[in-house]
Amino acid sequence: MPLTRIKQSDTLIAVLALIGSMASLCIGTSYAKSLFAALGAQGTTALRVGFSALILLCVWRPWRFALSAANARAIALYGAALGATNLLFYMSLRTIPLGLAIAIEFTGPLAVAILSSRRAIDFLWIGCAVSGLLLLLPMGEAATHLDPVGIGFALAAGVGWALYIVFGQMAGNAHGGQATSLGLTMAALVTFPFGFAHAGTSMFTPALLLSGLAVGLMSSAIPYSLEMVALKRLPRRTFGILLSLEPAMGALAGLVFLHEQLTTIQWVAVGAIIVASIGCTVTAKGRKQAE
Repeated sequence: MPLTRIKQSDTLIAVLALIGSMASLCIGTSYAKSLFAALGAQGTTALRVGFSALILLCVWRPWRFALSAANARAIALYGAALGATNLLFYMSLRTIPLGLAIAIEFTGPLAVAILSSRRAIDFLWIGCAVSGLLLLLPMGEAATHLDPVGIGFALAAGVGWALYIVFGQMAGNAHGGQATSLGLTMAALVTFPFGFAHAGTSMFTPALLLSGLAVGLMSSAIPYSLEMVALKRLPRRTFGILLSLEPAMGALAGLVFLHEQLTTIQWVAVGAIIVASIGCTVTAKGRKQAE
C-alpha cells in the first residue's frame, strides 16, 4: 500500500506538472501577443527565444560536454527548425486566435506520427485532422472568416515542428541539456535578424527587455522544466494524450487573456484535431508492435 500511494503521488505530481507546463506556455504566449504592437511578432519571437537560450545556457553550461561534428550538425538543424517554428507560429498569431493556431500547428507532429505507419486505424486519425482543418478554412457557407495568411503561417509552423522532431531525434545522441541549450542558441541566431529588422533598437528598451524575459520564462524555461518532471514520471503514451489537450487550453487562454471568441465551428475543428492527436497517441503502442 505505501508503494502504491507513492506511485499515485508521483503520477499526480507528473499530471499537475504537465498541466502547469501547458498553462504556463499558453499564458506566456497570450502575454507575448500583447507585445506585438510594440515589437511585432518578429521582435517578440527574437526576445523570447534569445532569453530562453540565455537561461538554458546558464543552467546547462553545454561547453562542459564533448560535442562531435555529427552531433553539432544535427543540433544546428534542430535549432534552425525550432527558431523557424517559433517565428512562423508567432506570425500566425497576428491574425488568428491562439487556440486555433496551436491546433493547426499540432498537425505537424501528428503527421510525423501517422506517417511512421500505414495501418488502417491511422486513416481515421488522418480523417479527423483533415476534417478539423477543412472546418477552419475560409471557404463555403460555413466559412470561419479566418485570415488565410495566418492559417498558412500556422501550417508552416506545423511543418517546422515536424522537422524539429525529426532533427531532434538526429541530435538524440548528444547530452539532452547540451542539445536543448545549443539548439535554442541556434534558434536565437535564426530569429534575431528578423526581430531586429522589424523592431530595430526598440528591442533593447529596458521595459521591453523585461517583458521579453517574462515571455521567455513563461513560454520556454518554465514549461520545459515542468515537462521534464512529467516525462520522468509518466508513460510516454499518457504524456502524449495529456499534451494533446494543449489546443483547448490555448483556446481558453485566448478567451480569458485576449478575449478571443471562437465560433461553434471553430471549437468543433479544435476538437477534431485533439481527437486525432489523442487517437494517434493511444494507438501508438499497437503501431510499434505491428512493425
